[in-house]
Amino acid sequence: MSAYQWLIVGICTFLNALDGYDVLAISFTSNEVSDEFALSGTTLGLVMSAALLGMAVGALVLGPVADRIGRKNMMMIALGVNAVGLFFTATSSSAAELGLWRVITGLGIGGILVSTNVISAEYASRRRRGLAISIYAAGYGIGAAVGGSIMISLIGAFGWRSVFVFGGSLTIVSLVFVIWLVPESASYLYNKRPVNAQKRLDTIAAKLGHNEPVDLSATESDMESGAGTGKGVGSLLNHRNRRVTLVVWATFFIVMFGFYFVNSWTPRLMNETGLSESLSMVVTVGLTVGGAIGSVVFGLFTSRWSTRTVLMSFSVLAAIFMAVFVFTAQWLAIVIIFGVLVGMFTNGCIAGLYVLTPQSYSASMRSTGSGWGIGIGRFGAIIAPTATGALLDGGWSPQAIYVLVGAILLLAALALLGMRGIDVEANRKPEPVTSSAP
Repeated sequence: MSAYQWLIVGICTFLNALDGYDVLAISFTSNEVSDEFALSGTTLGLVMSAALLGMAVGALVLGPVADRIGRKNMMMIALGVNAVGLFFTATSSSAAELGLWRVITGLGIGGILVSTNVISAEYASRRRRGLAISIYAAGYGIGAAVGGSIMISLIGAFGWRSVFVFGGSLTIVSLVFVIWLVPESASYLYNKRPVNAQKRLDTIAAKLGHNEPVDLSATESDMESGAGTGKGVGSLLNHRNRRVTLVVWATFFIVMFGFYFVNSWTPRLMNETGLSESLSMVVTVGLTVGGAIGSVVFGLFTSRWSTRTVLMSFSVLAAIFMAVFVFTAQWLAIVIIFGVLVGMFTNGCIAGLYVLTPQSYSASMRSTGSGWGIGIGRFGAIIAPTATGALLDGGWSPQAIYVLVGAILLLAALALLGMRGIDVEANRKPEPVTSSAP
């Protein structure tokens, strides 16, 4: 891969880090927000879920729009929406206003993710695609880990509102990067043929080291490489895409359920098992560090084995470590190690879904497929914290809850069996240009 291709992946990774920063922002400011607005626990929970709801709706609605207007165009619009949401969050004077602007912020992030996932996949070579998208997925953990350290300083010096002002400023900077440096999706330009498509494709090809003009006379089917063709949301469930779509949706829901459970509830549940509040936070930091590592490790494995095979293995290992994790709380060093392993394999599963989903659909509907997969997954993320609270209220012990979530994660491996043969078929199809090009 050329330096230009890695630059594109790097910018997409930075945009994914904004997601990690934003999710952690409301968690880190929750105490100050609760005190200022006198929020009950239930109201605070609704505010914390507002952005996740916005992300789900944004991914579901904006994915198909991105396939129609262009992935870069959607990325720029979504970044603008996200910046507006963050800046206005800092001006909130009530819980209702705060919740509203958190939904707007989430809508923007949903639109960003459906675009960056596809563009990072398209501009990676076949050999390095798994690694490139795994680095992209690692952005979430990096954004959470680095952002968390920054937030602590900001809150101490300037108060909770500064966290969202800083996030909005980062978003504006990233918008400039996207406008100047990120190209439009090549498959969108090829299939939709907007004004100046030929010139734009030739410019992109030249930056990738291909000086010959791009041939637009080939049929779309020559360029497609996915489980099935079609356009629009309805095509996700046509006879060619139905099996892939149901597997992707089920796996996204299960994996994000487990991921958001462990990232949301580990501080509280570890405290319930006897760890101090500070040590519980150390274990949680271990989860985020492991998450960043796991994404890259997943990509390294995909250079030798199929994405689905590696994803199934990561799902099984995530389930095992999730079930064992809570029983090691009495030994600090061991619980931190297991925390890193849990974060590594659960976030590795998300990286795997980011790799698997775009390659499972035709070029004309990659954003739609990715958007709906991410959107369905976000509903799992929304349900997980609430369901965990209900189990605790029902008398479940932390040990029993972790074992249950581990068992749920095993279902992801079972669901992936439904794609047997499809990934092999997709891998046999030729690349549209050369093995080093997107």
